[in-house]
Amino acid sequence: MLHRPDALETHTLSVLVDNEPGVLARVIGLFSGRGYNIDSLTVSEVSHEAHLSRITIVTTGVPMVIEQIKSQLERLVPVHRVNDLTAGGKPVERELALVKVAGSGDARVEALRLADAYRANVIDATTEHFVFEITGRTNKIEQFIAIMQPLGLVEVSRTGVAAVQRGPEGL
Repeated sequence: MLHRPDALETHTLSVLVDNEPGVLARVIGLFSGRGYNIDSLTVSEVSHEAHLSRITIVTTGVPMVIEQIKSQLERLVPVHRVNDLTAGGKPVERELALVKVAGSGDARVEALRLADAYRANVIDATTEHFVFEITGRTNKIEQFIAIMQPLGLVEVSRTGVAAVQRGPEGL
């Protein structure tokens, strides 16, 4: 397969930062100020003692833009480390979504059957609706949402991607 320098690529970046006010705004400002898009964003404290947080960003761009993003992130003062999980091999990625579906009759039965096939859990239910919890890769979540659309999809809430590199090494 030939590498095309103008082909769009999706990369998952893991950014270790100081856990302090304004850091997320600075990181996001880097993206918005340069017109880069963020497909998914998650942030969580990873070390209370060291005051560190991990920002996981999924972004899409041509290889040159991905390299620019990484380089510019590394130059931000509160950033300790930028790790391109995609460049290091296929990372372990998961997302969680809550999916509300309303309906009755056959559509209700079909929604429950398909949720079972996708291993989605029913976490709330009445005679008029279900709320499903589903975890998995982003494409699995998107497929599940798409098949629930005609069955009475009402609302979706997603966490964003959580990811780690495969292998014994840590960030």
